[in-house]
Amino acid sequence: MTQPTLIRRGRDGMGPLPELLPAALALAAAGVPVLPLRRGKVPFGNCPTCAGNTCGGRPNMKTPGPCDCPGVCHAWAAATTDPDVLTSPTWSAAWLRAVTVAYHPGAAGLTVVDLDNAAAVDWARATLPATRTVPTTRGEHWIYQGAMTSHNGVRPGVDIKSTMAYARYLGPGTGTLTGLPDAVRALAVKEPPAVRPTPRTVAVPARSGDGQCPHRTPVFLERGIAMAEQRITQATSAVHATVYRTFLAVLSTHGRCGCLTDTHVGRLFAAAQAKGESPRHCTEAWANALTALGM
Repeated sequence: MTQPTLIRRGRDGMGPLPELLPAALALAAAGVPVLPLRRGKVPFGNCPTCAGNTCGGRPNMKTPGPCDCPGVCHAWAAATTDPDVLTSPTWSAAWLRAVTVAYHPGAAGLTVVDLDNAAAVDWARATLPATRTVPTTRGEHWIYQGAMTSHNGVRPGVDIKSTMAYARYLGPGTGTLTGLPDAVRALAVKEPPAVRPTPRTVAVPARSGDGQCPHRTPVFLERGIAMAEQRITQATSAVHATVYRTFLAVLSTHGRCGCLTDTHVGRLFAAAQAKGESPRHCTEAWANALTALGM
């Protein structure tokens, strides 16, 4: 992403005309789709043709892409890199009323982790890989290279803005832009609701065939269980999701060949409960993992 200088208006939206359009054009030239935001840091309302989404959206705003309307409509979907659109009469009128520039991160191949307060920033510094950071009014934007689905409220004070979302452009920031890490993608993983109760003694279906199990070697199996315990124990956030994904990984490797015993499952449950998971949550997570794997 380029590093244009951005002069913004004061809180009252008045004062000298800001250099918003040059900054927007510089971002657009670098392939970053932009749009203006009005007072309140919100997009401009739809034009009469698109009011109430009577135009059907693009289509119905369920997929990423530019807005079909030549106006500044449909929020993130209005974002464009076309200089002719950005300088058109309709958009010029919007820039005169705008207070800042926004962009569509996902369309630029970016993901913004929006940290809304000091506690969220402290969490990110302790948990996420370093990347380019931009200060905001109350926190920071951490920007990664790579797009994903946007999610709000993935944890207290943390939103993910990428595809089908917009983020304010607040300046170039500092630090080196790094690739989107699994730790950020994992924030969007939601464990499915429990589908059925599962007894504490878990019966794992044996693999069909000659009955020879390649995983019965003590070293291989012990290493797998130990690594799973370690993954759960070292989780610093999203413990519930980490437990589910770990159960899923263990079952995908050992669940169909008859390797797992009640002792192994008990070790995994014990590790999860040591991180604060209840026995019920452990049982439900295991049942959900079995269901996800068709077991």
